[in-house]
Amino acid sequence: MAVSGPSLCSVLNPLESLIYWRSPARSGAALGAGLALLIALACCSVVSVLAYASLLALSAAVAFRIYKNVLQAVQKTNEGHPFKWLLEQDISVPAERAQSLAAAATAHLNAAASELRRLFLVEDLVDSLKFGVLLWCLTYVGACFNGITLIILGWIALFTLPKAYEMNKAQVDANLELARGKINEISAKVRAAVPLGRKSESEKDK
Repeated sequence: MAVSGPSLCSVLNPLESLIYWRSPARSGAALGAGLALLIALACCSVVSVLAYASLLALSAAVAFRIYKNVLQAVQKTNEGHPFKWLLEQDISVPAERAQSLAAAATAHLNAAASELRRLFLVEDLVDSLKFGVLLWCLTYVGACFNGITLIILGWIALFTLPKAYEMNKAQVDANLELARGKINEISAKVRAAVPLGRKSESEKDK
């Protein structure tokens, strides 16, 4: 199933504007709110964080509603419900958008499953060895950081690395190309030395 481009763009554009700091106030608020939530999750259980956050939001809404009612009574005005503009907004998810997101998620899931099968069943020995080295490195990462710490670091990186790359794109691309060339050179030498590397074209045609 093909995924429509406009629907994906409508999802990615707001995220892109946040992580590239197009609006510093919104990006800073998103970064701070996310960090606060993640730090709270690191200290308390998920149930406690959700309960306290919901209770705080509800208390603020009730207090504001009472304040506006009292203000209207004193000023003898009839402005209506203070959250009327929010209550009238349509928050339902369009069926087409839900289907496009589900299709995109399914495509990524299928691609990931296919790639993992290829790596674990050693279709290409060199690629599987690279994957093994990656898994071995992750054991050291897991020994130093727990899951929530990695998520916090990932959240910070999401708001810093894209902007840093955008500001230093030429230099970073040059270094990445140099590193990619070295890796390809080493991989080519390993494939030439190991006869069990990528399948030959004749085997693929069969």
